[in-house]
Amino acid sequence: MKRVVYALLLPLVAVGGLVFAYSDTKNEPAKKSLSRPLTAAEMKAQLKIWEATPDGIQVTKWKASPEGKKVLDGAAKIRKYINASANIEAIITSLTLPEGSRLGFGVMACINDEDYILTFDPENDTQLQQLKSLKVNDKIIIKSHSVSYAPKYLYAIVAGNYLERDSKVLYTRTPRKGGC
Repeated sequence: MKRVVYALLLPLVAVGGLVFAYSDTKNEPAKKSLSRPLTAAEMKAQLKIWEATPDGIQVTKWKASPEGKKVLDGAAKIRKYINASANIEAIITSLTLPEGSRLGFGVMACINDEDYILTFDPENDTQLQQLKSLKVNDKIIIKSHSVSYAPKYLYAIVAGNYLERDSKVLYTRTPRKGGC
């Protein structure tokens, strides 16, 4: 009887030992490979691969369309001000964003006879209340850190860093911690 119990117990211990050994190796942190920035040629190759996808084809068609060209031209017009961190004069044309937009809080603004979506990322209720005090036809001065575009929107998207109305600062973006 003892031999039968030992005969059944020995394989059980061996299998349990193997399971325990393999479970330890899975809990070890994976060694991270050092990622290096892509070279210009690698980025160009990745872009070519992406442009062959359905999304890439759609964006390429949009950029060639009259709507896409209008948005890209608008983004190019304002990019020189953004790169120089210059004050930009604007007039609020609408307090609502286009239907279906998911950009957070924003308004429509006219800058140099071109319409733009002006978005903000208010951190607290005070900033949000000050931004909500804007009215149509208010003349404002803004500074921005980026301009972007998307096929979904008929206007270039300007991310606001700073907004001033009547020499009173209504909004200042606080840089995110831990970022560049």
